[in-house]
Amino acid sequence: MSDDGALDTRPHEAHTAEEPTEAAGPTPAPPRPGPTAARSPRRGPGPFTLLVLPGLLTLSAVAGFLALTGGLPADWSSDADSGQHTTSGVDESYVPWLREAAAACTVVTPSVLAAQIDQLSGWRNDTGGASGEQGIAGFTDAEWRTWGRDDDGSGTSSPRDQADAIMALGRQDCSLARKVTDLRTEGTVTGDLVDLTLAAYAVGTDAVAEAGGVPAGARTYLTEVRQLLPRYEAFDRETPTGGGAAGAILAAPVSALTVTSPYGSREHPLTGVTKLHTGVDFAAPQGAPVLAARQGRVVFAALTKAYGNRVVIDHGTIDGKRLETTYSHLSALDVALGQSVQAGTLVGRAGSTGLSTGPHLHFEVIYDGYYTDPQPWLAAGD
Repeated sequence: MSDDGALDTRPHEAHTAEEPTEAAGPTPAPPRPGPTAARSPRRGPGPFTLLVLPGLLTLSAVAGFLALTGGLPADWSSDADSGQHTTSGVDESYVPWLREAAAACTVVTPSVLAAQIDQLSGWRNDTGGASGEQGIAGFTDAEWRTWGRDDDGSGTSSPRDQADAIMALGRQDCSLARKVTDLRTEGTVTGDLVDLTLAAYAVGTDAVAEAGGVPAGARTYLTEVRQLLPRYEAFDRETPTGGGAAGAILAAPVSALTVTSPYGSREHPLTGVTKLHTGVDFAAPQGAPVLAARQGRVVFAALTKAYGNRVVIDHGTIDGKRLETTYSHLSALDVALGQSVQAGTLVGRAGSTGLSTGPHLHFEVIYDGYYTDPQPWLAAGD
Protein backbone atom coordinates (compact mmCIF):
# COMPACT_ATOMS: atom_id res chain seq x y z
CA MET A 1 0.00 0.00 0.00
CA SER A 2 1.03 3.61 -0.38
CA ASP A 3 0.70 6.83 1.53
CA ASP A 4 1.13 10.52 0.96
CA GLY A 5 4.86 10.68 1.70
CA ALA A 6 5.56 12.28 -1.66
CA LEU A 7 7.01 15.74 -1.42
CA ASP A 8 8.81 18.38 -3.27
CA THR A 9 11.52 20.00 -1.10
CA ARG A 10 10.22 19.48 2.40
CA PRO A 11 10.68 16.60 4.84
CA HIS A 12 7.02 15.84 5.62
CA GLU A 13 3.77 15.28 3.76
CA ALA A 14 1.66 18.31 3.00
CA HIS A 15 -1.25 19.13 5.29
CA THR A 16 -4.34 21.17 4.45
CA ALA A 17 -4.11 24.38 6.43
CA GLU A 18 -7.76 25.30 5.93
CA GLU A 19 -9.36 22.35 7.71
CA PRO A 20 -9.69 22.20 11.51
CA THR A 21 -8.42 19.01 13.08
CA GLU A 22 -8.52 18.06 16.75
CA ALA A 23 -5.28 16.14 16.46
CA ALA A 24 -3.57 15.16 19.69
CA GLY A 25 0.11 15.68 20.41
CA PRO A 26 2.60 18.45 19.73
CA THR A 27 1.98 18.84 15.99
CA PRO A 28 -1.76 19.42 15.50
CA ALA A 29 -3.16 20.14 12.06
CA PRO A 30 -3.35 23.86 11.37
CA PRO A 31 -6.65 25.60 12.20
CA ARG A 32 -8.90 27.51 9.83
CA PRO A 33 -7.38 30.78 8.67
CA GLY A 34 -8.13 33.87 10.69
CA PRO A 35 -9.44 37.19 9.41
CA THR A 36 -7.78 38.73 6.40
CA ALA A 37 -7.41 42.16 7.89
CA ALA A 38 -4.25 43.98 6.90
CA ARG A 39 -1.16 43.36 8.97
CA SER A 40 0.21 46.00 11.25
CA PRO A 41 2.77 48.39 9.70
CA ARG A 42 5.52 46.58 11.63
CA ARG A 43 5.67 44.07 8.77
CA GLY A 44 7.17 46.72 6.53
CA PRO A 45 10.53 48.38 7.03
CA GLY A 46 10.98 49.85 10.46
CA PRO A 47 13.79 50.98 12.75
CA PHE A 48 15.14 47.42 12.93
CA THR A 49 15.39 47.14 9.16
CA LEU A 50 16.92 50.56 8.69
CA LEU A 51 19.37 50.49 11.60
CA VAL A 52 20.18 46.90 12.52
CA LEU A 53 19.80 44.85 9.34
CA PRO A 54 22.84 46.42 7.61
CA GLY A 55 24.92 45.42 10.63
CA LEU A 56 23.62 41.87 10.45
CA LEU A 57 24.46 41.66 6.76
CA THR A 58 27.96 42.91 7.53
CA LEU A 59 28.40 40.29 10.25
CA SER A 60 27.17 37.63 7.84
CA ALA A 61 29.73 38.74 5.27
CA VAL A 62 32.51 38.64 7.91
CA ALA A 63 31.44 35.13 8.94
CA GLY A 64 31.52 34.01 5.30
CA PHE A 65 35.01 35.46 4.88
CA LEU A 66 36.24 33.68 8.01
CA ALA A 67 34.76 30.41 6.81
CA LEU A 68 36.58 30.72 3.48
CA THR A 69 39.87 31.51 5.21
CA GLY A 70 39.64 28.75 7.79
CA GLY A 71 38.76 31.10 10.61
CA LEU A 72 35.77 29.08 11.83
CA PRO A 73 36.08 25.99 14.03
CA ALA A 74 35.85 22.65 12.24
CA ASP A 75 32.72 21.61 14.14
CA TRP A 76 30.80 24.83 13.39
CA SER A 77 27.88 22.80 12.00
CA SER A 78 28.06 19.88 14.43
CA ASP A 79 25.35 18.29 16.58
CA ALA A 80 22.27 20.44 17.20
CA ASP A 81 22.32 19.83 20.93
CA SER A 82 25.75 21.40 21.22
CA GLY A 83 24.19 24.87 20.93
CA GLN A 84 26.47 25.74 18.01
CA HIS A 85 25.16 27.45 14.92
CA THR A 86 25.03 26.82 11.21
CA THR A 87 26.89 29.08 8.83
CA SER A 88 23.57 30.90 8.33
CA GLY A 89 23.84 32.12 11.92
CA VAL A 90 20.76 30.17 13.03
CA ASP A 91 20.89 27.74 15.95
CA GLU A 92 20.80 24.27 14.39
CA SER A 93 18.11 23.16 16.81
CA TYR A 94 15.69 25.44 14.92
CA VAL A 95 16.28 23.80 11.53
CA PRO A 96 14.12 20.67 12.06
CA TRP A 97 11.28 22.91 13.24
CA LEU A 98 11.60 25.09 10.15
CA ARG A 99 11.33 21.97 8.02
CA GLU A 100 8.40 20.64 10.04
CA ALA A 101 6.57 23.97 9.82
CA ALA A 102 7.11 24.19 6.05
CA ALA A 103 5.67 20.69 5.62
CA ALA A 104 2.16 22.05 6.14
CA CYS A 105 1.94 23.17 2.49
CA THR A 106 3.75 23.01 -0.83
CA VAL A 107 4.29 26.76 -1.24
CA VAL A 108 6.23 27.67 1.89
CA THR A 109 9.81 26.41 2.30
CA PRO A 110 12.07 26.38 5.37
CA SER A 111 14.19 29.12 3.78
CA VAL A 112 11.13 31.36 3.35
CA LEU A 113 10.20 30.97 7.02
CA ALA A 114 13.78 31.61 8.11
CA ALA A 115 14.06 34.72 5.95
CA GLN A 116 10.79 36.05 7.35
CA ILE A 117 11.99 35.59 10.91
CA ASP A 118 15.28 37.24 10.05
CA GLN A 119 13.41 40.23 8.59
CA LEU A 120 11.04 40.42 11.55
CA SER A 121 13.47 40.06 14.45
CA GLY A 122 16.94 39.07 13.30
CA TRP A 123 16.30 35.91 15.36
CA ARG A 124 16.22 37.97 18.56
CA ASN A 125 13.72 36.53 21.01
CA ASP A 126 13.44 39.65 23.16
CA THR A 127 11.89 41.85 20.50
CA GLY A 128 8.69 43.70 21.25
CA GLY A 129 6.71 46.62 19.92
CA ALA A 130 4.10 49.15 20.82
CA SER A 131 1.37 46.79 19.60
CA GLY A 132 2.64 43.93 21.77
CA GLU A 133 4.61 41.74 19.37
CA GLN A 134 6.58 38.97 21.08
CA GLY A 135 9.27 36.47 20.16
CA ILE A 136 11.25 35.77 17.03
CA ALA A 137 8.16 35.75 14.79
CA GLY A 138 6.59 38.89 16.30
CA PHE A 139 3.17 37.53 17.24
CA THR A 140 0.68 39.65 19.13
CA ASP A 141 -1.47 38.06 21.82
CA ALA A 142 -4.48 38.10 19.50
CA GLU A 143 -2.53 36.44 16.68
CA TRP A 144 -1.13 33.87 19.04
CA ARG A 145 -4.60 32.80 20.11
CA THR A 146 -5.26 31.91 16.47
CA TRP A 147 -1.97 30.32 15.46
CA GLY A 148 -0.10 29.38 18.63
CA ARG A 149 0.22 25.80 19.89
CA ASP A 150 2.47 23.87 22.26
CA ASP A 151 4.27 22.25 19.35
CA ASP A 152 7.36 21.07 21.22
CA GLY A 153 5.38 19.46 24.06
CA SER A 154 6.93 21.69 26.72
CA GLY A 155 3.61 22.08 28.55
CA THR A 156 3.12 25.72 27.59
CA SER A 157 2.32 27.56 24.37
CA SER A 158 4.29 30.78 24.01
CA PRO A 159 5.40 33.09 21.18
CA ARG A 160 8.72 33.31 23.03
CA ASP A 161 9.22 29.56 22.66
CA GLN A 162 11.18 29.43 19.41
CA ALA A 163 9.82 26.06 18.29
CA ASP A 164 6.23 27.10 18.99
CA ALA A 165 6.78 30.40 17.16
CA ILE A 166 8.27 28.74 14.07
CA MET A 167 5.43 26.25 13.84
CA ALA A 168 2.83 29.00 14.32
CA LEU A 169 4.37 31.07 11.53
CA GLY A 170 4.25 28.03 9.27
CA ARG A 171 0.56 27.52 10.01
CA GLN A 172 -0.20 31.15 9.32
CA ASP A 173 1.81 31.25 6.10
CA CYS A 174 0.30 28.03 4.79
CA SER A 175 -3.21 29.31 5.47
CA LEU A 176 -2.39 32.43 3.48
CA ALA A 177 -0.80 30.31 0.73
CA ARG A 178 -4.00 28.31 0.37
CA LYS A 179 -6.08 31.47 0.11
CA VAL A 180 -3.89 33.16 -2.50
CA THR A 181 -3.71 29.88 -4.43
CA ASP A 182 -7.51 29.91 -4.58
CA LEU A 183 -7.47 33.55 -5.68
CA ARG A 184 -5.02 32.77 -8.47
CA THR A 185 -6.99 29.69 -9.54
CA GLU A 186 -10.09 31.86 -9.76
CA GLY A 187 -8.20 34.40 -11.86
CA THR A 188 -8.53 37.12 -9.23
CA VAL A 189 -4.76 37.54 -8.85
CA THR A 190 -1.64 36.73 -10.85
CA GLY A 191 1.94 36.23 -9.77
CA ASP A 192 4.31 33.88 -8.00
CA LEU A 193 2.62 32.04 -5.12
CA VAL A 194 5.47 32.68 -2.68
CA ASP A 195 5.39 36.40 -3.49
CA LEU A 196 1.60 36.49 -3.12
CA THR A 197 1.80 34.65 0.21
CA LEU A 198 4.41 37.04 1.59
CA ALA A 199 2.35 39.99 0.37
CA ALA A 200 -0.74 38.59 2.08
CA TYR A 201 1.29 38.24 5.28
CA ALA A 202 2.38 41.85 5.06
CA VAL A 203 -0.87 43.58 4.10
CA GLY A 204 -3.63 40.94 4.13
CA THR A 205 -5.30 38.84 1.47
CA ASP A 206 -8.01 41.43 0.86
CA ALA A 207 -5.37 43.92 -0.27
CA VAL A 208 -3.76 41.30 -2.52
CA ALA A 209 -7.13 40.48 -4.08
CA GLU A 210 -7.93 44.15 -4.60
CA ALA A 211 -4.57 44.77 -6.27
CA GLY A 212 -4.80 41.63 -8.39
CA GLY A 213 -1.28 40.71 -7.29
CA VAL A 214 1.40 42.07 -5.00
CA PRO A 215 0.23 45.51 -3.77
CA ALA A 216 2.62 48.42 -3.63
CA GLY A 217 2.39 48.43 0.16
CA ALA A 218 3.90 44.95 0.35
CA ARG A 219 6.78 45.39 -2.09
CA THR A 220 9.37 46.62 0.41
CA TYR A 221 8.67 43.73 2.78
CA LEU A 222 8.76 41.24 -0.09
CA THR A 223 12.07 42.62 -1.36
CA GLU A 224 13.67 42.42 2.08
CA VAL A 225 12.61 38.81 2.60
CA ARG A 226 13.74 37.83 -0.89
CA GLN A 227 17.16 39.38 -0.24
CA LEU A 228 17.56 37.21 2.87
CA LEU A 229 16.54 33.93 1.20
CA PRO A 230 19.97 32.90 -0.18
CA ARG A 231 21.53 32.58 3.26
CA TYR A 232 18.93 29.94 4.21
CA GLU A 233 18.64 27.93 1.00
CA ALA A 234 20.58 25.00 2.51
CA PHE A 235 17.62 24.39 4.82
CA ASP A 236 15.55 23.28 1.81
CA ARG A 237 17.79 20.35 0.87
CA GLU A 238 16.25 16.90 1.12
CA THR A 239 19.38 14.85 1.64
CA PRO A 240 22.85 15.57 3.00
CA THR A 241 25.36 16.50 0.30
CA GLY A 242 28.22 14.79 2.09
CA GLY A 243 26.69 11.32 2.15
CA GLY A 244 25.54 9.43 5.22
CA ALA A 245 26.78 6.87 7.67
CA ALA A 246 24.38 4.24 6.38
CA GLY A 247 25.18 0.65 7.22
CA ALA A 248 22.79 -2.02 8.45
CA ILE A 249 22.53 -0.65 11.99
CA LEU A 250 18.73 -0.56 12.21
CA ALA A 251 16.59 -3.56 13.02
CA ALA A 252 13.60 -4.34 10.83
CA PRO A 253 10.53 -2.40 12.05
CA VAL A 254 8.16 -5.08 10.71
CA SER A 255 8.62 -8.83 10.39
CA ALA A 256 9.05 -8.86 6.62
CA LEU A 257 10.62 -5.97 4.69
CA THR A 258 8.40 -6.25 1.64
CA VAL A 259 8.63 -2.88 -0.13
CA THR A 260 5.44 -1.63 -1.75
CA SER A 261 6.73 1.88 -2.47
CA PRO A 262 10.46 2.78 -2.24
CA TYR A 263 12.15 6.00 -1.29
CA GLY A 264 12.45 8.48 -4.15
CA SER A 265 10.45 10.41 -6.68
CA ARG A 266 7.05 8.94 -7.44
CA GLU A 267 3.54 9.84 -8.51
CA HIS A 268 1.41 10.21 -5.41
CA PRO A 269 -1.32 7.52 -5.44
CA LEU A 270 -3.99 9.89 -4.09
CA THR A 271 -3.13 13.26 -5.65
CA GLY A 272 -1.36 12.21 -8.84
CA VAL A 273 1.42 14.73 -8.16
CA THR A 274 5.00 13.55 -8.72
CA LYS A 275 7.11 14.41 -5.69
CA LEU A 276 9.68 12.90 -3.34
CA HIS A 277 8.49 9.94 -1.30
CA THR A 278 10.37 10.55 1.93
CA GLY A 279 10.46 7.00 3.23
CA VAL A 280 9.75 3.39 2.36
CA ASP A 281 6.34 1.73 2.51
CA PHE A 282 6.48 -1.80 3.88
CA ALA A 283 3.59 -4.21 3.45
CA ALA A 284 2.00 -5.01 6.80
CA PRO A 285 -1.49 -6.29 7.66
CA GLN A 286 -3.82 -4.28 9.87
CA GLY A 287 -2.71 -4.58 13.48
CA ALA A 288 0.71 -6.10 12.75
CA PRO A 289 3.37 -5.22 15.36
CA VAL A 290 5.62 -2.27 14.50
CA LEU A 291 8.92 -2.29 16.38
CA ALA A 292 11.56 0.31 17.24
CA ALA A 293 14.50 -0.03 14.87
CA ARG A 294 17.11 1.00 17.45
CA GLN A 295 17.50 2.11 21.04
CA GLY A 296 16.38 5.68 21.61
CA ARG A 297 13.80 8.08 23.02
CA VAL A 298 10.33 8.83 21.69
CA VAL A 299 10.18 12.50 20.70
CA PHE A 300 6.76 12.39 19.02
CA ALA A 301 3.77 10.07 19.41
CA ALA A 302 0.45 11.50 18.26
CA LEU A 303 -2.20 11.67 15.57
CA THR A 304 -1.44 13.91 12.57
CA LYS A 305 -3.53 14.76 9.54
CA ALA A 306 -1.31 13.33 6.81
CA TYR A 307 0.73 10.69 8.64
CA GLY A 308 -2.12 9.46 10.84
CA ASN A 309 -0.81 7.97 14.08
CA ARG A 310 2.91 8.71 13.98
CA VAL A 311 5.91 7.92 16.19
CA VAL A 312 9.33 9.58 15.93
CA ILE A 313 12.31 8.13 17.81
CA ASP A 314 15.57 9.99 18.41
CA HIS A 315 18.49 7.53 18.40
CA GLY A 316 21.19 10.01 19.37
CA THR A 317 24.15 10.73 17.11
CA ILE A 318 26.03 8.63 14.57
CA ASP A 319 29.34 10.12 13.45
CA GLY A 320 28.33 13.31 15.21
CA LYS A 321 25.02 13.62 13.34
CA ARG A 322 21.58 12.96 14.76
CA LEU A 323 19.67 9.89 13.64
CA GLU A 324 15.88 9.59 13.89
CA THR A 325 13.35 7.08 12.60
CA THR A 326 9.63 7.56 12.05
CA TYR A 327 6.69 5.14 11.95
CA SER A 328 3.45 6.35 10.37
CA HIS A 329 -0.17 5.43 9.56
CA LEU A 330 -0.33 3.27 12.69
CA SER A 331 -3.68 1.92 13.81
CA ALA A 332 -2.60 2.23 17.47
CA LEU A 333 0.20 3.86 19.49
CA ASP A 334 1.99 1.77 22.12
CA VAL A 335 4.56 4.33 23.29
CA ALA A 336 4.33 7.81 24.75
CA LEU A 337 6.30 11.04 24.39
CA GLY A 338 9.58 10.88 26.32
CA GLN A 339 9.60 7.09 26.67
CA SER A 340 12.91 5.25 26.29
CA VAL A 341 12.84 2.25 23.96
CA GLN A 342 15.13 -0.57 22.92
CA ALA A 343 15.46 -2.13 19.49
CA GLY A 344 12.42 -4.36 19.16
CA THR A 345 10.18 -2.41 21.54
CA LEU A 346 6.58 -2.38 20.34
CA VAL A 347 5.82 1.19 19.23
CA GLY A 348 2.44 0.62 17.60
CA ARG A 349 0.35 -1.43 15.22
CA ALA A 350 0.28 -1.17 11.44
CA GLY A 351 -2.74 0.54 9.98
CA SER A 352 -4.03 3.04 7.44
CA THR A 353 -4.66 6.22 9.43
CA GLY A 354 -4.05 9.61 7.83
CA LEU A 355 -3.73 9.93 4.04
CA SER A 356 -3.24 6.31 3.07
CA THR A 357 -4.62 3.81 0.57
CA GLY A 358 -4.47 0.78 2.87
CA PRO A 359 -2.67 -0.86 5.83
CA HIS A 360 1.11 -0.58 5.70
CA LEU A 361 4.04 1.04 7.51
CA HIS A 362 5.54 4.25 6.16
CA PHE A 363 9.07 4.17 7.63
CA GLU A 364 11.55 7.05 7.41
CA VAL A 365 15.15 7.67 8.38
CA ILE A 366 16.22 11.24 9.15
CA TYR A 367 19.99 11.74 9.35
CA ASP A 368 21.50 15.10 10.18
CA GLY A 369 18.08 16.69 9.72
CA TYR A 370 17.49 15.30 6.21
CA TYR A 371 15.41 12.42 4.93
CA THR A 372 17.48 9.67 3.39
CA ASP A 373 16.79 6.27 1.85
CA PRO A 374 16.01 3.92 4.78
CA GLN A 375 16.96 0.68 3.04
CA PRO A 376 20.78 0.94 3.35
CA TRP A 377 20.30 1.44 7.10
CA LEU A 378 18.20 -1.67 7.63
CA ALA A 379 19.27 -5.18 8.52
CA ALA A 380 17.19 -7.93 6.91
CA GLY A 381 14.02 -8.96 8.69
CA ASP A 382 13.36 -12.39 10.10
